[in-house]
Amino acid sequence: MKTIIATDHAPKAIGPYSQATVHNGLVYCSGQIPIDPATGNIVEGDISVQTERVMQNLKALLEASGSSMAAVLKTTVFILDMNEFAAMNTVYGSYFTENPPARSTVQVSRLPKDVRVEIDCIAIVN
Repeated sequence: MKTIIATDHAPKAIGPYSQATVHNGLVYCSGQIPIDPATGNIVEGDISVQTERVMQNLKALLEASGSSMAAVLKTTVFILDMNEFAAMNTVYGSYFTENPPARSTVQVSRLPKDVRVEIDCIAIVN
């Protein structure tokens, strides 16, 4: 059986999906965009500001799932403009200073709510 994870410390789902699910010792976090969970609004700012909010949202989901950033196995980064990769990567890297997870990064033509970045992840439940 899967366990549905829901927390007020990450944005509410804006469609028919769960914030995260846990199954067989793994947590699958839905893609996070830079929504401030306290206000429900998109965080304004450049790619660095938006990536910081996304990573905070992922961290909150992982913690609610009994996991952590250190237990992340794989991430997928969806970025609006690959020219902003270096700035995104600087913020992203600050969350994975040792033994970083596997990662795919894809430039896309559009993201939900016209944000600049979305990131999902899979992690081990501690």
